[in-house]
Order: sequence, then structure tokens, then C-alpha cells
Amino acid sequence: MSTSDLAGDPGRPADDQAATGPDHPGVAALIRQRLGECSPAERRVARALLASYPAAGLGTVASLAERAEVSAPTVLRFLSRLGFGGYPEFQRALRDELAERETSPLTAYRAAERTGVPLAGARSRAAASLPDAVAGTLAELPQGELDAAVRLFADQQLRITAAGGRFSGLLAHYLVLHLMQVRGNSRLLPATPVERTDMLVDVGRRDLFALFDFRRYEEPTLALAREVTARGARIVLFTDRWLSPVAGLAEVVLPSRVESPSPYDSFVPTLALVETLVAALMDRLGPIAGKRLKAMEQAQQTFEES
Repeated sequence: MSTSDLAGDPGRPADDQAATGPDHPGVAALIRQRLGECSPAERRVARALLASYPAAGLGTVASLAERAEVSAPTVLRFLSRLGFGGYPEFQRALRDELAERETSPLTAYRAAERTGVPLAGARSRAAASLPDAVAGTLAELPQGELDAAVRLFADQQLRITAAGGRFSGLLAHYLVLHLMQVRGNSRLLPATPVERTDMLVDVGRRDLFALFDFRRYEEPTLALAREVTARGARIVLFTDRWLSPVAGLAEVVLPSRVESPSPYDSFVPTLALVETLVAALMDRLGPIAGKRLKAMEQAQQTFEES
């Protein structure tokens, strides 16, 4: 569904118009944004969709209603609340997202080649895409999700483990370096099997995992999420607007835009989100963060002198 599909519908206010595409957060993010407005029955539809996204929305209305244990009219009322004109429109949006989430750098590169339109310089493309991607990520981020993430990261009874994929592992490492400074009891999941097994064998209810997973989503990250949640751990997921399959297992989902001047998805918006989270965490911890920073600095000086 595009903005133009909705522009001619005077019956729906602009704020209630759902849309997909590069300038919109995506169906799953829209569902999370509107959860607070929903009735209890509509929230069951939302949870059923998010628990098996997007597959749960690609069947019939009756099958989704059965999965959510509600009536078919409740499903349709929920979709109307999101701004969709009906179930076919909702499914078109999901299918469009499926096509987008399977896009690889090679696919994007070939698509750009086929247009035959000369590209602007890299600096111009970056100036046109990156600021908007960062601003859009922060504007679309549900405040409730950010607040929930900060509460979890500030809970010093929880041990934090961060992990990512081939590229997003850099973001996990960056986050852990900050957490070591401001709250401690934080670590990066090792890459080698023996060290990883040693770290995971004791996972339980006092563990929090910060997982980074972006299209094309990595099966080992999903397998890790399944294992640790089965042991009672909780997950804060950093992902894109199409949502990693891990979203169905996560307690908190923090999506980012990925628009980029190259065929590769950009992590600049996610980096901005991580830094926003760290800033909010320091605000919440207050003197605790300051005390930790001072202790880290003193320890660093001691070890450098020895």
C-alpha cells in the first residue's frame, strides 16, 4: 500500500493512514505503535501477528481470528484501526514487505544498474539519505519500547549479553563497551564454540540478551533467541522495520531504518539509536553511572601504571 493509495480516501484522517515503503515504518512497527489504543481483543490480534510475523497475516481472516481466539470482525476492526481499508490491502502491504526484506546488496546493485539513471555522487547520496534515516528512526521509535529497554538495561540484577551477525556484531560490541563503562555486568557473546557454550550453559532468568538482527536475517541468531528464552532469559532486539523473526520472542523491539547511499543497508540509524539508549540509560542510572565511570577511570590508570 502506498501513500497514493490512501490519498483519495477522505474518510480516513491522515494520522490514521497506514502505509509501507521507505518513508514508513512498516506494518509490524505500526502494530506496535498502535497497541496502546487497542481493545483487549484487538491486542490479541496484534500479539498473534507479531508472534509469527508476517506469516500469521498471510492466511485467511478466519485463520488469523482462530489464532488470536477472536472473531473475524475483531480482526477487521483492528486492521481498520491501523488504517487499512480491508484484509486484501493489509495482505498486499505484507507481501510488499516480504519482497523488501529479501533484498540483498547484489539485488539492490542490479536494480540500480537496470534503471540506467546516472547516480549522484556518494556524498550527495549520503547527505540525502542518512539524516532522514536517522531522524525517521528516532521519530518512529515507540516511546514505550525505548522506556522498557532502558528499564531492563538499568536493572543491575540482570546480566547483559550482546550478540549480532556478520556486520551487526560490530554494533553489539559497541553497545557492550558502553555498558561496561556505565553499569558493568555486560559481555559480548564469544564467537568460538567452546567459549560460547561455556557462557550459555548458565543462562537463566537473570539474563538479558541484546540481539542485533537485520535483513537477510541470520538463522544462528534466531536459534540463540529460542534457546535463551526457553531458559528464562529476556531479549531486547535491535532490527530493521521489516522485523527479524526474533521479534516474536523479544520483550522489546527497537526497529531502525536502513536507507543508505550504497546497495548495503546502513547501520548509521541503529548506531544513533544505540547512542540514544545509552544516553537515556545514563539519565536513569544517575549517580550510579557516574560512580561506575569514576571507578573505571581509576582502574585504567592503575593498570596502565603497573
